[in-house]
Parts: sequence; structure tokens; C-alpha cells
Amino acid sequence: MKNVRTDLAIEARELFKNADTGDIPGVKVDVDKNEDITITRVNVEEEIGARIMGKAKGHYITLEVPRLKDNDKDLQENVSKALAVEIASLVQLNDKSVILVVGLGNWNITPDALGPKVVDHLLVTRHIKEYIPEQIDESVRSVCAVAPGVLGITGIETSEIIKGIVDRIKPDVVIAIDALASRKLERVNTTIQIADTGINPGSGVGNNRKQLSKETLGVPVIAIGVPTVVDAATMANDTIDLVIDSMIEGASKDSEFYKVLKDMNRDDKYKLIHEVLYPYFGHLMVTPKEVDRLIEDISVVIADGLNVALHPGIDTKDLGRYIN
Repeated sequence: MKNVRTDLAIEARELFKNADTGDIPGVKVDVDKNEDITITRVNVEEEIGARIMGKAKGHYITLEVPRLKDNDKDLQENVSKALAVEIASLVQLNDKSVILVVGLGNWNITPDALGPKVVDHLLVTRHIKEYIPEQIDESVRSVCAVAPGVLGITGIETSEIIKGIVDRIKPDVVIAIDALASRKLERVNTTIQIADTGINPGSGVGNNRKQLSKETLGVPVIAIGVPTVVDAATMANDTIDLVIDSMIEGASKDSEFYKVLKDMNRDDKYKLIHEVLYPYFGHLMVTPKEVDRLIEDISVVIADGLNVALHPGIDTKDLGRYIN
């Protein structure tokens, strides 16, 4: 597992199960599935499970929507509603709660621009609640948002910017949105992960910065991520595995060739592929060619889900009254 690149808890669990070792101790899993949306809730309860999966203890909720790429507005609305329910299950809010939404990433690079684009579509209200509260009713909470950019643009660590804002406005919860990496191309831009364990800005594009979490910020941090890229070496490794499986099926189990194929170590194959690719492409990440439209669509889905979850009394059909 250590060489396979993924930010998704559901994939970390799949890798362990693929090793024929059974369920992960200290980890509970619940799955809800309908025609369009599969929701998997992975609860890492004990340290042994956290060590095996390489994930901090906490709740990880994954929404898988294969048809999310189809630009189906009715489906997008249903996903936003399902997302709102799952977000609400992880945050404890009241009418006086203040929520800070952080759109992580580089707005100049499309696969990394998810966070800033979500912020563009948010219903932000803190300024209204503070200066003209009579203009809004109890259906709206105090929400503020920021897209702090990345270290290469600002010269400031993202965690330092967010810590300064948190210390100043004292939110009850921080919700951070960022791009992630998947190990499967079919999950790119069709999967949303929510976690209550915090986030490492830039992890999806291989540029880890200091963690945003309750330990570093002093308030609960909910992370929302979408895999927008997949590691090229992982893709190549999976392709080779499929080829090997096909060759094994046609080989005699008594032959030396079969034994060589069967005994090939996945980690060794990954390291070999990475070493071959790196001199030519560096740390190559792959994204679909229609990524511009996909990021725009899914940013609206996430923003609508947040708007419904954070503002009681507002439904997806009401958002047109508040947001242009």
C-alpha cells in the first residue's frame, strides 16, 4: 500500500482488502446505495486501523456518482441534497454559529482550482449579519469564505493565513475544500469525500503543506475533497496488473512463467514504473481533457450542498434568490 497514491479513505480500505487480509481491525464501514449515488461511511475508530489505512482516526464519508460527468442538472441537485445531509451529520451548529469556508488550491491551475471555485458560488452572509441583520431572517447563518491561494503566489503558508483569520473572527467550525488524488480514473471528478479529520493543503497535487486540523487551528475542521487527478505510475501499474492477470489465465500453473508472474510484488512494480517515468515526466499526474467543465459543475454541486447544510430553511430551489 505504501507506494500507491490515493487521498481517499475508501481506496485505502480497498487496497487492504485486495491484499486478501480481510476487514481492517478498528474500522467500521457502512454503505448506502441507490441507482445513482453510493455513500460509503468509513469510521476509523482505533489506532491500529489508522496505522493500517494511513488515515487519522475519524469519520470519512464518500459519495460516488459515476454519472456526475453527464451534466445532468436533476442528478446534480440530488447530489447536493445528499451532500448537505452528510455535512450536517458531521457539524454541530446553532443559530449563532459562525462558519469559515476555505477554498484551498491554485485558481490558475484548473485541476487545483476546485476550492476557489466553490467559494465563488457560496452564499456568504457574515457581513450582512454583522452590519444589516434586519435584512435577513433566521434561515441564514453567519458564513464567511476565503480562497487564500498557494505558497507560490502569496509567499505565505496557507496554514498561517488561515490561523490568522481563525484567531481574528473565531469561527465555530472551518470547512476546507481541496483537490485530491485518486488511484482510479473512474473516480476522478465523480467522487466527493467528507472527513472530520482535517486536511493537508495541496496533498492531491503532490505539494503537502502544514495540516489544517482542530489541533493546529483550535476549532473543528471538516474537509471536503474531490479527486481531480490520478497518478500516472499508479495507472500504469494497474494496467500492467490487468495484463498479467490475463497472461496468468492462459499460462499453465506448473510453468516457470506462471510462477514469475504470480510472484511479482506490486510495490516493486510501482517503484520500477515510477523510476522509468520520472526522468521523462517528473511526478506526472493525469486529469481528463474536459476537466474545465467538470470542475465547474462539481464546484456548483459542492457549493449548493454547503449552502443548504449551513443555512437552515434554505433549499436548493431557493438558491437562485440569493446567488447570481
